Amino acid sequence: MINIVLFGPPGAGKGTQAERLVKKYNLFHLSTGDVFRYNIKNETELGKLAKSFMDKGQLVPDEVTIKLLISEVEKHPEAEGFIFDGFPRTQPQAKALDEILSEKGTSIGMMLALDVEEEELRQRLLKRAEVSGRADDADPKVIQNRIDVYKNETAPVKEFYKAQNKYIQIDGIGSIDQITDRLFAEIDAVIR
Repeated sequence: MINIVLFGPPGAGKGTQAERLVKKYNLFHLSTGDVFRYNIKNETELGKLAKSFMDKGQLVPDEVTIKLLISEVEKHPEAEGFIFDGFPRTQPQAKALDEILSEKGTSIGMMLALDVEEEELRQRLLKRAEVSGRADDADPKVIQNRIDVYKNETAPVKEFYKAQNKYIQIDGIGSIDQITDRLFAEIDAVIR
C-alpha cells in the first residue's frame, strides 16, 4: 500500500495529475475540495459550514476537515492506497493524518509537491473558471487570497514531511504529460 500527499497551491494541477496516478497505481483519490463541493451542492450541514469559509478563500477549520477525512477513509477499506489532494493543509492536519493511518497499519509514503509560479497559477485558475464554471476561480481577489492562504498557512506543511524525508518537489510547469512523467518517475523510484 502506498499513500501519497499530492501537494501544491491552487491551480497547480493536483486534480488533473491525481486522476492519472489513480489509474496507474490503483489508488483512491481523496480530494477534500471535491468532498466539500459535493456537500455544498447537497446543502449538508458540513457543506454549509465549509461554504462560509470557502467563499472567502479561507481554509475550512481543522476539526471539520479531519472529521470529513476520517469518514472518507473509512468508506474505502479495500483501497490499495490513497492520494490525498488538498489535505493536509496544516501541521495539525498532517499529525492527525499520521495518527489515522497508523491506526490502520499504514503511513504516508511521500509528499509530491507541485511547484508552480504565482502568475501561472492565476492564469490557470482564471482559465479553469471559464471551462468548469467554478466561481471560486473567477474572482481575482479570491484567487489572490487563496494563493496567500496557501503560502502563509498551507506551505509550512511541507516542513512536516521534509522532517520525515518524505518531501519531493516536482516541477509543475510544462505539458500535463511531462508533469505526469515526473510524478511517475518519483513514485516508481520509491516503490521499487
